Amino acid sequence: MKKNDNKKLNIYFEDKHLLIVYKEGGLSTINNDKYKDSLYSKVYDYLHKKNQKVFVVHRLDRDTSGLVIFAKSEKVKLMLQNNWENVEREYIAIVHGNTKSEDIIKSYLKETKTLYTYYTNDKNGKYSETKYTKLFSNNNYSLLRINLITGRKNQIRVHMSDNKTPILGDKKYGKKDGFRKMMLLANKIDFIHPITKQRILINLEIPDNYKKVVGCSER
Repeated sequence: MKKNDNKKLNIYFEDKHLLIVYKEGGLSTINNDKYKDSLYSKVYDYLHKKNQKVFVVHRLDRDTSGLVIFAKSEKVKLMLQNNWENVEREYIAIVHGNTKSEDIIKSYLKETKTLYTYYTNDKNGKYSETKYTKLFSNNNYSLLRINLITGRKNQIRVHMSDNKTPILGDKKYGKKDGFRKMMLLANKIDFIHPITKQRILINLEIPDNYKKVVGCSER
């Protein structure tokens, strides 16, 4: 599936029930007190002109780029959310260091009052699992394919930081590394459409700037 030429939205899929768009890093998924501009506001403006409603199905961190699903009715939103464990989502990231070829990171996560998520041994935290596979590495960085077994707030970023391999450009959980944008991309969505029952699969290629950093030609 190819995106359209809409100047305000990068749309990868749309029908009368769903809209799947690409969010740039640095843009919030929804409006909040700190950030008034958001992907939601852009989607709202786009669908409002078509006399259609918009409902948020899921979110990405402000600094994460990638694919986001919106529903055009509350019914479809709830159908997707209630079946979310069957929606396959995949991420591409570049991290500091040379990781294992593959691993599953498991921990409990908690959040402070200032919205900082951290690792804890306290089982009162939220149990979290992140699986990754190394695609390529050089002396400094590793290119990873990441799958969320659970979906906690900031989960990938915290797990990579606790693994001593923080994501490049992650100013909250990483380190000062000179990269202006965080290199974490929600590149793949694969699920069965709740209404039409067709398979919806969108799989973005690894961006050229990611490949350039690690010096590879992976797709």
